[in-house]
Amino acid sequence: TEIEQNDNEKAKIIITELPYQVNKAKLIQQIAGYVKDKKIEGIADIKEESDRHGLRIVIDVKKDAQPQVVLNMLFKHTALQVSNGITFLALVNNEPKILNLKEMLFYYLEHQKEVVVRRTKFDLEKAKERQHIIEGLVLALANIDEVIKIIRSSIDRADATAKLAAAFPLSEKQIGAILDMKLQRLTSLEVNKLKEELAELDKLVADLSDILAKPERVAEIVKTELLEVKEKYDDGRKTEINLDYSEIDISDLIDKEDVVISLTHFGYIKRIPVAEYKAQHRGGKGMTGHKPKEDDFVETMFVTSTHDDLLFFTNKGKVYSMKGYEIPEFDRTARGRAIVNLLLLEEGEKVTTIIPVKDEEKGFLFMATKNGLVKKTAIEEFDKIRKTGKIAIKLTDGDELVGVSYSNGNQDVVIASESGKCIKFNETDVRATARDTQGVKSLDLSKGDNICGMVVLEENSDILTITENGFGKRSDQASYRVQIRGGKGCKAGVFNDKTGKLVCLKQVVDGQDVMMITENGIIIRIKAEEINKIGRDTQGVRIMNTDEGKIATVAVTNREEESDETSETENQEPESEIKTEE
Repeated sequence: TEIEQNDNEKAKIIITELPYQVNKAKLIQQIAGYVKDKKIEGIADIKEESDRHGLRIVIDVKKDAQPQVVLNMLFKHTALQVSNGITFLALVNNEPKILNLKEMLFYYLEHQKEVVVRRTKFDLEKAKERQHIIEGLVLALANIDEVIKIIRSSIDRADATAKLAAAFPLSEKQIGAILDMKLQRLTSLEVNKLKEELAELDKLVADLSDILAKPERVAEIVKTELLEVKEKYDDGRKTEINLDYSEIDISDLIDKEDVVISLTHFGYIKRIPVAEYKAQHRGGKGMTGHKPKEDDFVETMFVTSTHDDLLFFTNKGKVYSMKGYEIPEFDRTARGRAIVNLLLLEEGEKVTTIIPVKDEEKGFLFMATKNGLVKKTAIEEFDKIRKTGKIAIKLTDGDELVGVSYSNGNQDVVIASESGKCIKFNETDVRATARDTQGVKSLDLSKGDNICGMVVLEENSDILTITENGFGKRSDQASYRVQIRGGKGCKAGVFNDKTGKLVCLKQVVDGQDVMMITENGIIIRIKAEEINKIGRDTQGVRIMNTDEGKIATVAVTNREEESDETSETENQEPESEIKTEE
């Protein structure tokens, strides 16, 4: 496989070889099935482009996906990588035995040594036989006149054999070779050839005998011959000895960079490289950082790293985790992807808080539930959270998780209920417990009353309260005195039929905006500094006319003004948002 990536086009994964016995058509069907079931994400299209020149499968990778991650998922889940088990069952000294790799190599080399020894013995025997014959011929030629006289005086071959054996120290084989010798061997040239052959045979016999006497020479021959085989048949490996891709930590393949993660009220999430936000001169209008659909708005935005863990807390008390790089990357003006397509959320489960966690970060996560329970858990307890989720807090029937915030272990916490009761206490009043625990009482609630907001206070922030009938105010933190956890608390303001119930308790600073949504979907956005800053024990001022419906949700978001340059570009290319939608 290889990855092709051009600047102006989507990345492509090109497959030009398949593992042994893997069927091409079935592999394509398998990949398509996993894409449909969302087991493998990031694939836009699969094309089969094989021809007479060879196999070629082209996989188009989505623009917001990492091609290397997609490829690793293919290796992990499909037949693009297969595992073949090998049993090294062999006969060792005529007994069947299962060998490990080292033993297999050892016995193979021992076998090769045995082959060399047996071959050498065979060659030595042949050389000695030939040496013996040549020695007889040379002896006969040295006494050729007497030999001819004996042959001519003999009655037959048997008589000649007997007379030659009596006259010379010759064996039966040597005498047979002499009797079969052609007359042309009597020339001086042939005599010299025989003497040279005898000298060569003497050297060969000495060499072969030396090989059999020295095991190191046998080993050297095995080595030489194996290298010759390698050189003769070497055409490159068809398979690759490499890492098991299913065991690769994908984060090792992703560049570490700072990104901006944003989540809208209706659950659309995306990431953008920080480099997309170009520095501007003082007094500039800024640029669009997220262009959600009409009636939607950015509720959460923060800077984190592609390698940081993101903890997603839901109203059902569960926590899910993803790496920063697993959040799809989109343009600044794109809507993003629905978070329900990234996390295995249950029916009716909604993400309420995202907490970025850096490696080896210390501190706590402080949680509050609708029924007034609070819990503090060390952030280390949330290591290795899977996409399938784990329990963040044990909830009783009818209870929900309403807020989660990072804390350093010594901050003040403010909890408020729908009836307007609130309490401020230091988090040291809450003992740190494990993840799968229920929590302790924060506020003594009346029957039917529920917690509507929780904040872990930061320096220089104001406390914001908003009621269902559109009344609100900002107050100093100091106006909320510290009490003992679990008490009756105090009033967060004046609440009556005119103001309605309290729906929000948040902390804001100048430069932020407050978004309010009514039950029938009407949204208003107000600058935080335009909301009156008055005492805690007051009614507040009307912020929104609620004739069209009571306020259901309030969110605090960073202010963002769209630049003229961005607006002009978007007006010139109105179809860009449609493409993003697709």
